[in-house]
Amino acid sequence: MAPLLHLRDVALTFGGQPLLEAAEIAVSAGERVCLVGRNGSGKSTLLKIVAGLVDADSAERFVQPGCTVRYLPQEPDFTGYKTSLAYVEAGLGPGDDAYRAQYLIDELGLTGQEDPATMSGGESRRAALARVLAPEPDILLLDEPTNHLDLPVIEWLEQELKSLRSAMVLISHDRRFLTNLSRATIWLDRGLTRRMDRGFGEFEAWRDEVLAQEELDRHKLDRKIAREEDWLRYGVSARRTRNQRRLGELHGLREQRRTARFAVGNVKLEASEAQTSGKLVIEAVNVAKAYGSNVVIKDLSLRVARGDRIGIVGPNGAGKTTLINLLTGQLAPDSGKVKLGVSLNMVTLDQRRESLDPATPLGDVLTGGGSDQVMVGDTPRHVIAYMKDFLFQPIQRRTPVGALSGGERGRLMLARALAKPSNLLVLDEPTNDLDLETLDLLQELLADYKGTVLLVSHDRDFIDRVVSATLISDGDGVWTEFAGGYTDMVAQRGRGVGAKARIVAGKSPAGVVAPVAAAPAPVNRRKLSFNEKHALETLPKRIEVLQAEAAKLNVALAGDLYTRDPKLFAKATARLEEVTREIGQAEERWLALEMLQEEIGA
Repeated sequence: MAPLLHLRDVALTFGGQPLLEAAEIAVSAGERVCLVGRNGSGKSTLLKIVAGLVDADSAERFVQPGCTVRYLPQEPDFTGYKTSLAYVEAGLGPGDDAYRAQYLIDELGLTGQEDPATMSGGESRRAALARVLAPEPDILLLDEPTNHLDLPVIEWLEQELKSLRSAMVLISHDRRFLTNLSRATIWLDRGLTRRMDRGFGEFEAWRDEVLAQEELDRHKLDRKIAREEDWLRYGVSARRTRNQRRLGELHGLREQRRTARFAVGNVKLEASEAQTSGKLVIEAVNVAKAYGSNVVIKDLSLRVARGDRIGIVGPNGAGKTTLINLLTGQLAPDSGKVKLGVSLNMVTLDQRRESLDPATPLGDVLTGGGSDQVMVGDTPRHVIAYMKDFLFQPIQRRTPVGALSGGERGRLMLARALAKPSNLLVLDEPTNDLDLETLDLLQELLADYKGTVLLVSHDRDFIDRVVSATLISDGDGVWTEFAGGYTDMVAQRGRGVGAKARIVAGKSPAGVVAPVAAAPAPVNRRKLSFNEKHALETLPKRIEVLQAEAAKLNVALAGDLYTRDPKLFAKATARLEEVTREIGQAEERWLALEMLQEEIGA
């Protein structure tokens, strides 16, 4: 099938550094493509080139005659529009259904009379979505469509996009969103694009294979250079005849090695842990909070123990931030009581970045100013070394915070928060603007974190991978706790956040009566968490090591150790008991995970 749009040999250079080199992207009718890559790799720039909003240094661009393209920017421009409806209607073309604009405005929870100058980030994003969706174009280019949206709108948007015949190119950090919608994947990495004709669900395994092969090729190149340099220094023919051809090949290999753009390193995340907190971290008994007639929390009782990971979900305005402030003692309840455990060291990750002064240099945010050292826990580290752990370049030390991208500000907030000793992490939308690799590492960090985590997020996949229990708003101040992540909650509750929230909001298309109960969202099967997969892979080796140690101890105890050294005999006996107990626990854990994996597979 001939593509509706085809760009190839796209090249663009910023500040002397190539951003895009021979990049290519093709979109056919009805195709759903996700465009993935690290923060700063040029995804948004490439999408703007596809939309015709940015000129590349060089490119071949083909668009089928009559093909309509609509682009959703991360920061829409509302200049000149008096209302949100006027902005949406301006995106309609000749022959487009004008009623669809009002339908989408209603579905997205707007009135159409909002003043663009005073709209919140979420309202601006909803209006921008309505504008690009209303014409039902041949190609939709969506740059982070889920930013600033809550779960009800994200789930509605998924269903709406699935119902469209438009081809789509999606950029998003929301794994579940990409997995549910994409059918092909384009990976933008070091200026080049690679395409896989499968959805995002299979991307990460494919990416790891590509990077592993690159590492092998790099190793082979280094070995070849070493052999040629050895010949140059010690080869008899090199000294006698000075083989110019072979010498030229060596220079060529060195140049190839020098100019090769190998994969950028990963962020190094490690939380500074404080002393262990008490077993009981938070206890709330019959807590209530209201603002006038708006009841935010009603008769909530909750116990949070050391090591718990609680996910808090609900639509915007449900009171998630108020609930966090109540549970952490920053806000007093109207009734009931909240008891905090002993020895708590709380660190809050403010993902709204309100605590960052745009004029403060990046290095001063980490050091507090006037020093070259960052205190990571109780250990001083040079600020440049710590910056590199989070993929910042030394030259960025004096860069004002206001000049950083959204992803860079997200990494900076992580760097500052994780340097502080803690045993209670409060994370408010930590996934905003983070690339997929950084999200992976943040999940691994939380899996290994020995303290307690309170997490507010609209990222369903992140919640599934991190939390042990989910606290959801059921409306009217009622909060209900479910074991497991978001998918587990949907399975137990029978619906996601969106179903209940849309009835509460009272929004429905013009002329349509809202149903008593919305259809449940498609339920994704439970997946093994990172911790569970890691345990399943490593436990057999652990059991083998323990069994070998037990065998050695049995041999030692069978001899005359008791007569030679009674103290050592007693020590060995105690260790054998401990090892035997650990083997039993490891075998039980491994067997349980094996059964769980079989159940998921079935």
